[in-house]
Amino acid sequence: MLKKVFLFYCFLTFGIQVFSQGPQLSPLSELSLLTVGTGDELAAKFGHSAIRFKDPSLGIDVVYGYGTYDFEDPNFYLNFTRGKLAYTISRIPFKYFMRSYQLEQRWVKEQKLNLNLDHRKAIVSFLEHNLLPENRKYKYDFLFDNCATRIPLVFEKNLGDKLVYDYTHFKDHYTFRQLIHQNLEVNSWSNFGIDLALGAVIDRKATPYEHMFLPLYVYEQMKQTTIDGEPLVKKEQVILNIPPKEDAPLFILTPIFWLALLMITVFVITYKDFKKNKRTRWLDVALFAITGLAGVLILFLWFFTDHEATKMNFNALWAFAPNIIAAFFIAKRKLPKWFQNYTTLILGLLFINIVLWILKVQVFSILLIFILAALFLRYVYIIMYLKKQNTQ
Repeated sequence: MLKKVFLFYCFLTFGIQVFSQGPQLSPLSELSLLTVGTGDELAAKFGHSAIRFKDPSLGIDVVYGYGTYDFEDPNFYLNFTRGKLAYTISRIPFKYFMRSYQLEQRWVKEQKLNLNLDHRKAIVSFLEHNLLPENRKYKYDFLFDNCATRIPLVFEKNLGDKLVYDYTHFKDHYTFRQLIHQNLEVNSWSNFGIDLALGAVIDRKATPYEHMFLPLYVYEQMKQTTIDGEPLVKKEQVILNIPPKEDAPLFILTPIFWLALLMITVFVITYKDFKKNKRTRWLDVALFAITGLAGVLILFLWFFTDHEATKMNFNALWAFAPNIIAAFFIAKRKLPKWFQNYTTLILGLLFINIVLWILKVQVFSILLIFILAALFLRYVYIIMYLKKQNTQ
Protein backbone atom coordinates (compact mmCIF):
# COMPACT_ATOMS: atom_id res chain seq x y z
CA MET A 1 0.00 0.00 0.00
CA LEU A 2 2.83 2.39 0.92
CA LYS A 3 4.52 1.56 -2.35
CA LYS A 4 1.40 2.48 -4.30
CA VAL A 5 1.06 5.76 -2.41
CA PHE A 6 4.74 6.54 -3.09
CA LEU A 7 4.39 5.79 -6.81
CA PHE A 8 1.23 7.89 -6.97
CA TYR A 9 3.05 10.77 -5.27
CA CYS A 10 5.98 10.47 -7.68
CA PHE A 11 3.61 10.42 -10.64
CA LEU A 12 1.86 13.59 -9.52
CA THR A 13 5.15 15.29 -8.75
CA PHE A 14 6.45 14.42 -12.21
CA GLY A 15 3.23 15.65 -13.80
CA ILE A 16 3.33 18.93 -11.90
CA GLN A 17 6.95 19.50 -12.93
CA VAL A 18 6.18 18.83 -16.59
CA PHE A 19 3.07 21.02 -16.66
CA SER A 20 4.67 23.82 -14.63
CA GLN A 21 7.11 24.34 -17.51
CA GLY A 22 4.19 24.74 -19.92
CA PRO A 23 2.54 21.95 -21.88
CA GLN A 24 5.29 20.31 -23.98
CA LEU A 25 3.14 17.85 -25.89
CA SER A 26 4.52 15.38 -28.41
CA PRO A 27 2.89 14.57 -31.77
CA LEU A 28 1.74 11.26 -30.23
CA SER A 29 -0.38 13.02 -27.58
CA GLU A 30 -4.14 12.52 -27.59
CA LEU A 31 -7.19 14.14 -26.03
CA SER A 32 -10.43 12.26 -25.57
CA LEU A 33 -13.79 12.64 -23.90
CA LEU A 34 -14.68 10.07 -21.25
CA THR A 35 -18.35 9.41 -20.45
CA VAL A 36 -19.28 7.36 -17.40
CA GLY A 37 -22.56 5.51 -16.90
CA THR A 38 -24.93 5.90 -13.99
CA GLY A 39 -24.36 4.51 -10.51
CA ASP A 40 -26.38 3.50 -7.48
CA GLU A 41 -26.00 6.68 -5.42
CA LEU A 42 -28.15 9.72 -6.23
CA ALA A 43 -25.08 11.81 -7.06
CA ALA A 44 -24.09 9.13 -9.62
CA LYS A 45 -27.53 8.70 -11.22
CA PHE A 46 -26.74 11.16 -14.01
CA GLY A 47 -23.32 9.87 -15.08
CA HIS A 48 -20.07 11.80 -15.39
CA SER A 49 -17.96 13.51 -18.08
CA ALA A 50 -14.20 14.06 -18.06
CA ILE A 51 -11.29 14.76 -20.42
CA ARG A 52 -8.41 12.35 -20.84
CA PHE A 53 -4.93 13.53 -21.84
CA LYS A 54 -2.50 10.87 -22.94
CA ASP A 55 1.06 11.35 -24.15
CA PRO A 56 3.05 8.08 -24.42
CA SER A 57 6.27 9.96 -25.19
CA LEU A 58 6.11 11.72 -21.82
CA GLY A 59 4.59 8.81 -19.95
CA ILE A 60 1.50 10.87 -19.08
CA ASP A 61 -2.03 9.50 -18.91
CA VAL A 62 -4.32 11.68 -16.77
CA VAL A 63 -7.98 12.58 -16.49
CA TYR A 64 -9.33 16.07 -15.85
CA GLY A 65 -12.74 16.24 -14.25
CA TYR A 66 -14.93 19.03 -12.97
CA GLY A 67 -17.45 18.66 -10.17
CA THR A 68 -15.05 17.47 -7.45
CA TYR A 69 -15.80 18.46 -3.88
CA ASP A 70 -14.21 17.92 -0.49
CA PHE A 71 -16.18 16.50 2.45
CA GLU A 72 -13.61 18.10 4.74
CA ASP A 73 -14.58 21.62 3.67
CA PRO A 74 -15.82 23.72 6.62
CA ASN A 75 -19.63 23.77 6.84
CA PHE A 76 -19.83 21.22 4.02
CA TYR A 77 -23.45 20.16 4.50
CA LEU A 78 -24.73 23.69 5.16
CA ASN A 79 -22.96 25.06 2.08
CA PHE A 80 -24.17 22.14 -0.02
CA THR A 81 -27.78 22.72 1.04
CA ARG A 82 -27.56 26.46 0.42
CA GLY A 83 -25.91 26.03 -2.99
CA LYS A 84 -22.72 27.73 -1.85
CA LEU A 85 -20.37 24.72 -1.86
CA ALA A 86 -17.12 25.25 -3.76
CA TYR A 87 -16.49 22.62 -6.43
CA THR A 88 -13.15 22.16 -8.15
CA ILE A 89 -11.44 20.68 -11.16
CA SER A 90 -9.22 17.68 -10.44
CA ARG A 91 -6.49 15.76 -12.28
CA ILE A 92 -5.89 12.10 -11.50
CA PRO A 93 -4.03 9.24 -13.21
CA PHE A 94 -6.18 7.39 -15.73
CA LYS A 95 -5.66 4.03 -14.06
CA TYR A 96 -7.07 5.32 -10.77
CA PHE A 97 -10.00 6.87 -12.63
CA MET A 98 -10.78 3.51 -14.21
CA ARG A 99 -10.31 1.58 -11.00
CA SER A 100 -12.86 3.74 -9.17
CA TYR A 101 -15.54 3.03 -11.79
CA GLN A 102 -14.70 -0.66 -11.85
CA LEU A 103 -15.45 -0.71 -8.13
CA GLU A 104 -18.68 1.24 -8.69
CA GLN A 105 -19.63 -1.04 -11.60
CA ARG A 106 -20.21 1.80 -14.08
CA TRP A 107 -19.39 1.63 -17.79
CA VAL A 108 -16.92 4.04 -19.39
CA LYS A 109 -16.88 5.12 -23.05
CA GLU A 110 -14.07 7.00 -24.76
CA GLN A 111 -14.28 9.35 -27.75
CA LYS A 112 -10.88 10.22 -29.19
CA LEU A 113 -10.89 13.78 -30.52
CA ASN A 114 -9.71 14.95 -33.92
CA LEU A 115 -7.52 17.83 -32.73
CA ASN A 116 -4.20 19.05 -34.09
CA LEU A 117 -1.17 19.62 -31.85
CA ASP A 118 -1.87 23.34 -31.37
CA HIS A 119 -5.46 22.59 -30.33
CA ARG A 120 -4.29 19.96 -27.86
CA LYS A 121 -1.69 22.32 -26.38
CA ALA A 122 -4.27 25.07 -25.95
CA ILE A 123 -6.75 22.78 -24.19
CA VAL A 124 -4.17 21.21 -21.87
CA SER A 125 -2.79 24.64 -21.02
CA PHE A 126 -6.33 25.86 -20.27
CA LEU A 127 -7.04 22.88 -18.00
CA GLU A 128 -3.75 23.32 -16.17
CA HIS A 129 -4.52 27.02 -15.68
CA ASN A 130 -7.86 25.98 -14.18
CA LEU A 131 -5.99 23.71 -11.77
CA LEU A 132 -4.10 26.58 -10.16
CA PRO A 133 -5.22 27.14 -6.54
CA GLU A 134 -6.62 30.58 -7.36
CA ASN A 135 -8.67 29.21 -10.30
CA ARG A 136 -9.76 25.71 -9.41
CA LYS A 137 -12.83 26.53 -7.29
CA TYR A 138 -16.22 27.45 -8.74
CA LYS A 139 -19.83 27.50 -7.58
CA TYR A 140 -21.61 24.42 -8.86
CA ASP A 141 -25.05 24.59 -10.47
CA PHE A 142 -26.88 21.32 -11.15
CA LEU A 143 -28.39 22.51 -14.45
CA PHE A 144 -25.99 25.08 -15.82
CA ASP A 145 -22.53 24.53 -14.36
CA ASN A 146 -21.66 20.91 -13.65
CA CYS A 147 -19.16 18.28 -14.75
CA ALA A 148 -20.90 17.91 -18.13
CA THR A 149 -21.58 21.57 -19.03
CA ARG A 150 -17.93 22.42 -18.41
CA ILE A 151 -16.78 20.06 -21.18
CA PRO A 152 -18.22 21.96 -24.18
CA LEU A 153 -17.08 25.21 -22.54
CA VAL A 154 -13.47 23.96 -22.52
CA PHE A 155 -13.67 23.24 -26.24
CA GLU A 156 -15.48 26.49 -27.07
CA LYS A 157 -12.96 28.68 -25.23
CA ASN A 158 -10.00 27.06 -27.00
CA LEU A 159 -11.35 26.21 -30.44
CA GLY A 160 -13.59 29.23 -30.99
CA ASP A 161 -15.56 29.45 -34.23
CA LYS A 162 -13.79 26.37 -35.61
CA LEU A 163 -16.09 24.29 -33.40
CA VAL A 164 -19.59 23.87 -34.84
CA TYR A 165 -22.47 22.02 -33.18
CA ASP A 166 -25.02 20.34 -35.44
CA TYR A 167 -28.41 19.95 -33.75
CA THR A 168 -30.27 18.37 -36.68
CA HIS A 169 -30.22 14.99 -34.94
CA PHE A 170 -32.60 16.34 -32.27
CA LYS A 171 -36.05 14.90 -32.79
CA ASP A 172 -37.50 15.70 -29.38
CA HIS A 173 -36.82 18.68 -27.14
CA TYR A 174 -37.40 17.86 -23.48
CA THR A 175 -37.98 19.97 -20.41
CA PHE A 176 -35.30 19.90 -17.74
CA ARG A 177 -37.61 17.83 -15.55
CA GLN A 178 -38.16 15.28 -18.33
CA LEU A 179 -34.40 15.04 -18.83
CA ILE A 180 -33.89 14.43 -15.12
CA HIS A 181 -36.62 11.77 -15.14
CA GLN A 182 -34.79 9.88 -17.90
CA ASN A 183 -32.23 8.87 -15.29
CA LEU A 184 -34.58 7.97 -12.44
CA GLU A 185 -37.26 5.39 -11.77
CA VAL A 186 -40.72 6.90 -11.28
CA ASN A 187 -41.35 4.76 -8.21
CA SER A 188 -38.20 5.81 -6.35
CA TRP A 189 -37.54 8.07 -3.41
CA SER A 190 -34.88 9.95 -5.37
CA ASN A 191 -37.36 10.80 -8.14
CA PHE A 192 -40.06 11.78 -5.65
CA GLY A 193 -37.62 13.88 -3.62
CA ILE A 194 -36.31 15.73 -6.67
CA ASP A 195 -39.83 16.53 -7.86
CA LEU A 196 -40.61 17.80 -4.37
CA ALA A 197 -37.51 20.00 -4.12
CA LEU A 198 -37.27 21.43 -7.66
CA GLY A 199 -39.64 24.14 -8.82
CA ALA A 200 -41.49 25.26 -11.93
CA VAL A 201 -38.30 26.75 -13.41
CA ILE A 202 -37.26 23.29 -14.63
CA ASP A 203 -40.52 22.74 -16.52
CA ARG A 204 -39.47 24.82 -19.50
CA LYS A 205 -38.04 23.13 -22.57
CA ALA A 206 -34.27 22.99 -22.66
CA THR A 207 -32.53 24.21 -25.79
CA PRO A 208 -30.44 21.60 -27.66
CA TYR A 209 -27.33 23.14 -26.10
CA GLU A 210 -28.84 23.02 -22.61
CA HIS A 211 -29.48 19.29 -22.99
CA MET A 212 -25.75 18.96 -22.42
CA PHE A 213 -26.12 19.37 -18.68
CA LEU A 214 -26.34 15.56 -18.79
CA PRO A 215 -23.17 13.62 -19.71
CA LEU A 216 -24.97 11.28 -22.12
CA TYR A 217 -26.14 14.26 -24.20
CA VAL A 218 -22.59 15.63 -24.29
CA TYR A 219 -21.49 12.23 -25.56
CA GLU A 220 -24.15 12.22 -28.29
CA GLN A 221 -23.57 15.85 -29.27
CA MET A 222 -19.83 15.38 -29.73
CA LYS A 223 -20.61 12.86 -32.47
CA GLN A 224 -22.55 15.62 -34.25
CA THR A 225 -19.87 18.29 -33.85
CA THR A 226 -17.22 19.39 -36.35
CA ILE A 227 -13.84 21.13 -36.08
CA ASP A 228 -12.75 22.97 -39.24
CA GLY A 229 -15.45 21.06 -41.11
CA GLU A 230 -14.16 17.66 -39.97
CA PRO A 231 -15.83 15.38 -37.37
CA LEU A 232 -14.61 16.20 -33.88
CA VAL A 233 -14.74 12.54 -32.83
CA LYS A 234 -12.37 10.37 -34.85
CA LYS A 235 -12.84 7.15 -32.91
CA GLU A 236 -14.95 5.86 -30.05
CA GLN A 237 -14.81 2.74 -27.95
CA VAL A 238 -16.10 1.17 -24.78
CA ILE A 239 -13.15 0.89 -22.41
CA LEU A 240 -15.10 -0.48 -19.46
CA ASN A 241 -18.07 -2.61 -20.39
CA ILE A 242 -20.43 -2.97 -17.42
CA PRO A 243 -23.97 -4.14 -18.27
CA PRO A 244 -26.70 -1.95 -16.71
CA LYS A 245 -28.13 -3.26 -13.48
CA GLU A 246 -31.75 -4.26 -13.28
CA ASP A 247 -32.10 -4.61 -9.53
CA ALA A 248 -35.66 -3.70 -8.55
CA PRO A 249 -36.13 -2.59 -4.93
CA LEU A 250 -38.58 -4.41 -2.70
CA PHE A 251 -42.06 -2.99 -3.23
CA ILE A 252 -42.40 -2.41 0.50
CA LEU A 253 -39.45 0.01 0.32
CA THR A 254 -40.85 2.12 -2.52
CA PRO A 255 -42.70 5.44 -2.14
CA ILE A 256 -45.85 4.18 -3.87
CA PHE A 257 -46.28 1.59 -1.11
CA TRP A 258 -45.93 4.08 1.75
CA LEU A 259 -47.89 6.89 0.12
CA ALA A 260 -50.72 4.50 -0.81
CA LEU A 261 -50.66 3.21 2.76
CA LEU A 262 -50.90 6.80 4.01
CA MET A 263 -53.90 7.49 1.78
CA ILE A 264 -55.68 4.29 2.81
CA THR A 265 -55.00 5.01 6.50
CA VAL A 266 -56.46 8.51 6.19
CA PHE A 267 -59.48 7.17 4.30
CA VAL A 268 -60.20 4.43 6.87
CA ILE A 269 -59.76 6.67 9.92
CA THR A 270 -61.85 9.45 8.37
CA TYR A 271 -64.64 7.00 7.57
CA LYS A 272 -64.63 5.75 11.17
CA ASP A 273 -64.58 9.34 12.46
CA PHE A 274 -67.56 10.17 10.25
CA LYS A 275 -69.53 7.20 11.57
CA LYS A 276 -68.78 8.07 15.20
CA ASN A 277 -68.96 11.87 14.75
CA LYS A 278 -65.49 12.30 16.24
CA ARG A 279 -62.05 13.57 15.20
CA THR A 280 -58.84 11.57 15.51
CA ARG A 281 -56.54 14.32 16.69
CA TRP A 282 -53.23 12.48 16.35
CA LEU A 283 -53.89 12.01 12.62
CA ASP A 284 -54.65 15.70 12.12
CA VAL A 285 -51.57 16.74 14.09
CA ALA A 286 -49.41 14.38 12.00
CA LEU A 287 -50.79 15.64 8.66
CA PHE A 288 -50.47 19.32 9.59
CA ALA A 289 -47.01 18.92 11.12
CA ILE A 290 -45.59 16.92 8.21
CA THR A 291 -47.00 19.20 5.50
CA GLY A 292 -45.86 22.24 7.50
CA LEU A 293 -42.29 20.94 7.87
CA ALA A 294 -42.18 20.05 4.17
CA GLY A 295 -43.39 23.57 3.38
CA VAL A 296 -40.69 25.16 5.52
CA LEU A 297 -38.04 23.13 3.65
CA ILE A 298 -39.47 24.11 0.26
CA LEU A 299 -39.54 27.81 1.19
CA PHE A 300 -35.99 27.57 2.50
CA LEU A 301 -34.77 26.09 -0.79
CA TRP A 302 -36.78 28.68 -2.74
CA PHE A 303 -35.80 31.89 -0.94
CA PHE A 304 -32.69 31.19 1.13
CA THR A 305 -30.38 29.23 -1.18
CA ASP A 306 -28.51 29.94 -4.40
CA HIS A 307 -30.01 26.91 -6.17
CA GLU A 308 -31.81 28.21 -9.28
CA ALA A 309 -33.68 24.94 -9.81
CA THR A 310 -35.51 25.23 -6.47
CA LYS A 311 -37.19 28.55 -7.28
CA MET A 312 -40.93 28.95 -8.03
CA ASN A 313 -41.81 25.67 -6.32
CA PHE A 314 -45.60 25.39 -6.07
CA ASN A 315 -45.36 22.27 -3.95
CA ALA A 316 -45.52 24.98 -1.29
CA LEU A 317 -49.29 25.15 -1.87
CA TRP A 318 -50.09 21.67 -0.53
CA ALA A 319 -47.02 21.59 1.72
CA PHE A 320 -48.19 24.80 3.39
CA ALA A 321 -45.57 26.10 5.84
CA PRO A 322 -48.09 27.72 8.30
CA ASN A 323 -49.47 24.23 8.92
CA ILE A 324 -46.57 23.74 11.34
CA ILE A 325 -48.19 26.38 13.57
CA ALA A 326 -51.73 25.16 12.90
CA ALA A 327 -50.66 21.72 14.15
CA PHE A 328 -50.51 23.08 17.71
CA PHE A 329 -54.10 24.34 17.48
CA ILE A 330 -55.53 21.24 15.87
CA ALA A 331 -54.13 19.15 18.71
CA LYS A 332 -56.79 20.69 20.96
CA ARG A 333 -60.18 19.06 21.44
CA LYS A 334 -62.04 22.37 20.96
CA LEU A 335 -60.80 24.28 17.93
CA PRO A 336 -61.01 28.08 17.54
CA LYS A 337 -63.72 29.37 15.18
CA TRP A 338 -61.18 30.75 12.70
CA PHE A 339 -59.84 27.27 12.07
CA GLN A 340 -62.75 26.49 9.75
CA ASN A 341 -61.76 29.38 7.48
CA TYR A 342 -58.12 28.34 7.67
CA THR A 343 -58.94 24.79 6.60
CA THR A 344 -61.10 26.15 3.77
CA LEU A 345 -58.10 28.22 2.65
CA ILE A 346 -55.69 25.28 2.50
CA LEU A 347 -58.36 23.19 0.75
CA GLY A 348 -58.53 25.92 -1.89
CA LEU A 349 -54.75 25.79 -2.25
CA LEU A 350 -55.05 22.09 -3.14
CA PHE A 351 -57.37 23.04 -6.02
CA ILE A 352 -54.88 25.66 -7.22
CA ASN A 353 -52.18 22.97 -7.09
CA ILE A 354 -54.25 20.76 -9.38
CA VAL A 355 -54.97 23.63 -11.80
CA LEU A 356 -51.25 24.48 -12.06
CA TRP A 357 -50.57 20.81 -12.73
CA ILE A 358 -53.21 20.59 -15.47
CA LEU A 359 -51.90 23.77 -17.10
CA LYS A 360 -48.33 22.38 -16.79
CA VAL A 361 -47.12 25.47 -14.99
CA GLN A 362 -45.36 22.92 -12.81
CA VAL A 363 -45.34 19.18 -13.31
CA PHE A 364 -45.56 17.36 -9.99
CA SER A 365 -44.64 13.79 -9.18
CA ILE A 366 -47.43 11.41 -10.18
CA LEU A 367 -47.07 9.94 -6.69
CA LEU A 368 -48.35 13.21 -5.27
CA ILE A 369 -51.87 12.04 -6.14
CA PHE A 370 -51.88 9.86 -3.02
CA ILE A 371 -50.99 12.81 -0.79
CA LEU A 372 -53.44 15.22 -2.42
CA ALA A 373 -56.28 12.67 -2.15
CA ALA A 374 -55.55 12.08 1.55
CA LEU A 375 -55.34 15.80 2.34
CA PHE A 376 -58.46 16.63 0.33
CA LEU A 377 -60.58 14.06 2.15
CA ARG A 378 -59.27 15.03 5.58
CA TYR A 379 -59.65 18.79 5.03
CA VAL A 380 -63.22 18.34 3.82
CA TYR A 381 -64.03 16.24 6.89
CA ILE A 382 -62.43 18.80 9.26
CA ILE A 383 -64.55 21.57 7.69
CA MET A 384 -67.72 19.48 8.07
CA TYR A 385 -66.82 18.59 11.66
CA LEU A 386 -66.13 22.23 12.58
CA LYS A 387 -69.41 23.38 11.06
CA LYS A 388 -71.21 20.99 13.39
CA GLN A 389 -69.06 22.09 16.33
CA ASN A 390 -69.70 25.78 15.70
CA THR A 391 -73.47 25.34 15.42
CA GLN A 392 -73.77 23.53 18.74
